[in-house]
Amino acid sequence: MRPIKKYIAKGQSGNAEEQSPEAIKQRVLAEPKVQNFIAQHQDQLNDSIINKSLPTLYGYYLSQHKKDPVTRGYYPDLIMNKNAISLKFVPEDSKLIHDREIYIKRHLRLINLPDGLHDVRLSQIEMTPERAEVMTRIQQFLSRYAKDVHQKGLYLSGNFGIGKTYILAGLANQVAAMDKYVVFLHVPTFIAGLSSHFSDNSVQDEVQKIANADFLILDDIGAESLSQWSRDEVLAVILQARMDNVLPTFFSSNFAMSDLADHFKETKNSIDPVKAARLMERIKSLATEVVISGPNRRHQ
Repeated sequence: MRPIKKYIAKGQSGNAEEQSPEAIKQRVLAEPKVQNFIAQHQDQLNDSIINKSLPTLYGYYLSQHKKDPVTRGYYPDLIMNKNAISLKFVPEDSKLIHDREIYIKRHLRLINLPDGLHDVRLSQIEMTPERAEVMTRIQQFLSRYAKDVHQKGLYLSGNFGIGKTYILAGLANQVAAMDKYVVFLHVPTFIAGLSSHFSDNSVQDEVQKIANADFLILDDIGAESLSQWSRDEVLAVILQARMDNVLPTFFSSNFAMSDLADHFKETKNSIDPVKAARLMERIKSLATEVVISGPNRRHQ
């Protein structure tokens, strides 16, 4: 290797208006970051490699002095290859975070729930004594789920406004970040809106998409007004498919599991305790109940 100390020493850029190749070369080699790169790789560089790499170094120099909207969110970085210097653009931390957020949102489908739930993270959830058990169980679930997706979910029961939906939103986003397709569904609103699918015969398609999601959360189950059809042909079908395929399913409800059967047995036109019992067996197979207490945060 020929000595390259002349490139490492701080150069003079000369007249800024001078555009001769030699003047441009001197300006490029006087760039502090270029000099630092040359100093770090001086054992691998010689005059020939530097001269051959001048177009790359010039592109790097320009990127330091003028932002290109095409490369917004990236920063330029010089790379030493075998016989030349290369330039690559590396995502900035802010872009990586932004892209990650977009990725998570694309993997989490909210049905009849506020878009703001996309932004909830488990790390943001306030830890209280009342939430200790459920947060511990969620962490245990995530640890097992990372190794085997066929895991039993949780049934979060408790009074209004104690944060069940918020906690499940944090879980939903965490699972979406694991490259899983998550459906987070508000049951009462979904059931009430099923009639809107009748005109285009899309009910069964929608039911199958929900039933086959990698990860499903049924929020506020027990608050819906059921018909025999919505209970037996929608809710029961979804839960049966989840049970058959051992797909993780989480629930939130104001009802304890022991009280939910009474809700399911009575529809608009009949009372059927057998159908209700079958539905409850599916839920019990899919999830373990965790009771959450605490103040109503909606009033705070």
